[in-house]
Amino acid sequence: MKKIEAIIKPFKLDDVREALSAIGVTGMTVTEIKGFGRQKGHTELYRGAEYVVDFLPKLKLDIVIDEDKVPECIEAITNSARTGKIGDGKIFVLPVEEVVRIRTGEQGKDAI
Repeated sequence: MKKIEAIIKPFKLDDVREALSAIGVTGMTVTEIKGFGRQKGHTELYRGAEYVVDFLPKLKLDIVIDEDKVPECIEAITNSARTGKIGDGKIFVLPVEEVVRIRTGEQGKDAI
């Protein structure tokens, strides 16, 4: 099993969710986060004063899937989250040692 952590732009969530649903991903966790990479933030004007916004709003998706589905999942996220502009995000793939469904006690792939 693998855990996919994807950092995306907030307005792309619906597109990504639909793409993942189309390939059979049944669940994910979405967290509102702030961060920056090469974008380095930007400046905004508020009541005549200019200020720097260092951390930009992003969403982090956590998805645990069977190892066989990883390439398909990465492709779905990449294609649906891409705008072609800086700040589109990143995808991280991590190993998952065990999964337990609390309600039933199911473990491993059955618990996903």
